[in-house]
Amino acid sequence: MRQRVGPGFAAFVFVLLICLSGGHSAGAGLRGGCAKVSITPPIGIPLIGSYGKPSESILDDLYVRAMVLDDGHTMVAIVSADLLYTPLDEICRPVRRMVEDQTGIPQGNILVCATHTHSGPEVFTRSKIRKDQEVPASSLDQAYMQTLVGRMAECVGAARADMRPVKIGAAVGLLPEIVFNRRPRNPQGTAVNTFTLPPRAAATRTVRTGDDGLTTVSFALGGEKSDLTWGPVDPELRVLRVADANDRTVGSLVNFACHPVCVYPHLPTAISADYPGDVTELAEQVEGGVCLFVLGAAGDIVPYQRGLEGHRRMGRAVGGEAIRRLAFVATNDDVTLAAVRRNVEFPTKPSGSGDAAEPNPPETISTEMQILRLGDIYMLGLPGEVLVEIGLEIKKRAAVEHLFIVSLANDAIGYVCHAQAYDEKGYEPGEATRLAKGAGEIMVTEALSLIEQARRGE
Repeated sequence: MRQRVGPGFAAFVFVLLICLSGGHSAGAGLRGGCAKVSITPPIGIPLIGSYGKPSESILDDLYVRAMVLDDGHTMVAIVSADLLYTPLDEICRPVRRMVEDQTGIPQGNILVCATHTHSGPEVFTRSKIRKDQEVPASSLDQAYMQTLVGRMAECVGAARADMRPVKIGAAVGLLPEIVFNRRPRNPQGTAVNTFTLPPRAAATRTVRTGDDGLTTVSFALGGEKSDLTWGPVDPELRVLRVADANDRTVGSLVNFACHPVCVYPHLPTAISADYPGDVTELAEQVEGGVCLFVLGAAGDIVPYQRGLEGHRRMGRAVGGEAIRRLAFVATNDDVTLAAVRRNVEFPTKPSGSGDAAEPNPPETISTEMQILRLGDIYMLGLPGEVLVEIGLEIKKRAAVEHLFIVSLANDAIGYVCHAQAYDEKGYEPGEATRLAKGAGEIMVTEALSLIEQARRGE
């Protein structure tokens, strides 16, 4: 004879199952939350682009923004701060430790990146850039550093506390006409760094996509720069949308590859989030929620127009394309999350090798690479200023529809260049990095391996 189970016992079993599943019932679906917290430094703090001069004004407030997602088994966090870098030892690790202590999110599941504004505070010693370019820790504003780390962790905690049932989705747009590759080559094959364009160049802009699928933006500059071959850009603008059960936007994320250098060096003592600040503000005003900006592989990609007006125009252009794509993103909550983190060693230029090599360098630079998988969406976190050619190679070979390449993630190691860049010479593979030829290829190999590992769910 079958005995009936009383309601009290059934309730007990239900609660027990929730506890065993980490606070979620089976089939609970995806949960998420977003938050933002001000990290605007006090006027007078030296800026990364002011060459040691104290800041004199605030053009835009700086923020840290966080997105937390939980599928009931795995919780991940994405943290984006209006800073030039988020070095591993000085910012990333302290933030991760604090977040894990306060929220329980494992450190390996937290991606910390910088928007790469060149008008933010000086907050790191540059220990992995070049020995002769290091900044003593004593010269940094330690009080602001402690506040900064605390507020970054606080932001993740606020996003964690804001979680509710959500669904997510991704989309891609195209915006090649507002950027260009600053490493055009002369007929001898040498890079001629071109950081800015004269106003008259506007009318000569040509956007082409070749048979190889690469998009170039070229200009007729005349004079000694009349016969230049322009390198590729990444025309893609990628967006991620997080919506609640009523399809209201909880948060969004915009991924685009272009140096945030509209304000710098035109207003070197002004605090500014540069164009990413305008992008996020516009998306938040129109779509609602909190919008994170994450930088693509933009090591050699700069804005078509600079200055204060360029700052606003770039923000409207990128923000406008983001809003256009966010408006019609297909979302779902049947999403499995995963996080994979890997230590990586990159070789350095040997002493006496020329090409801006430093005396007695370490043999390798130790850093990390990371990937977060959000269902069929992949967030690949790469340290350093990654040249666009590396990002394009990863995208081509990975064959992932929704691949977000996030540079300046979790560490600052200088420029990461592909082998051809060393042959072409120029700023990025020269004085701007201590990494040796071959580092870019290592990054591509490790990135593809990480993507495959995340795809397999290991």
